[in-house]
Amino acid sequence: MGALALDGAALRRAFSHFPTGVVAVCADAGTERVGMAVSSFVPVSLDPPLVALCVQNTSTTWPRLARFPRLGISVLSSAHDRAARTLAAKEGDRFAGIEVESRSGGALFIADCSVCIDASIQQQVPAGDHTIVVLRVNELHCADEPNGEVEPIVFHRSSFRRLTAS
Repeated sequence: MGALALDGAALRRAFSHFPTGVVAVCADAGTERVGMAVSSFVPVSLDPPLVALCVQNTSTTWPRLARFPRLGISVLSSAHDRAARTLAAKEGDRFAGIEVESRSGGALFIADCSVCIDASIQQQVPAGDHTIVVLRVNELHCADEPNGEVEPIVFHRSSFRRLTAS
């Protein structure tokens, strides 16, 4: 294995080998729904309850989301392939054909997710060409699955994928 140049293309290719889950981060102002798919989501702390995500500084969606006091974070499952693709699109109606649930304070959730987190921005930290956003968890909703676990959707090698049991 040879060393690669540390340019954007090589880093993107190398980082794509690391599979990640996908969440939808959404808000609803009543007259406008804003949302994006995020594959850089991570739990941070149990006490206080914190999560984090990273957004590109060139994002035109994040500044609109950051204005909301409450954000809805929906952990997407393998059944949400369409939602993941639509929310990741650069143009068009990101909520076309996607069932959503609004809650007080502006948090907007994708319907039928196994985990929904109502969160508020606690801190934004510049980090190169991204911003690390730390969010405080206000409310947490977990679905009870009588038929076992819900399979996640995974972002790997620049594609949305499903897990298969070995």
